[in-house]
Amino acid sequence: MKLLIWIVSTMAGLAAAAWLFDGISVDGADWKQQLPPLLGAALILGLVTALVEPVVKFFSFPVIILTIGLFALVVNALMLHLTSWLAEQVDVGFHVDGFWTALFGSIVITLVAALTRALLPEEDRS
Repeated sequence: MKLLIWIVSTMAGLAAAAWLFDGISVDGADWKQQLPPLLGAALILGLVTALVEPVVKFFSFPVIILTIGLFALVVNALMLHLTSWLAEQVDVGFHVDGFWTALFGSIVITLVAALTRALLPEEDRS
């Protein structure tokens, strides 16, 4: 159940970011057609954050400390950009244009996903 909640909350974050920023696009004419690309992008983002992000954060740890954690935002933006690139390689239908869009998009995705998870009852989150 925890995995399903994470996937749905990440899909909500990706949809919110695509709605807010012109540089983030999801293929599909309406929300029903956008669900498969959002699901694919959420799964790719999950793999990227599980496999690549810990390695990048480990090696960038001194820079993260020097910038009082702000460089972690850059790492998150790079992970979203990597997700976009991987989604294009497997033709998922998700794209992010540019670093700044990825930076602000990653902030929105994080906030919306965290808010979505926080709104769920405690027993559903376990």
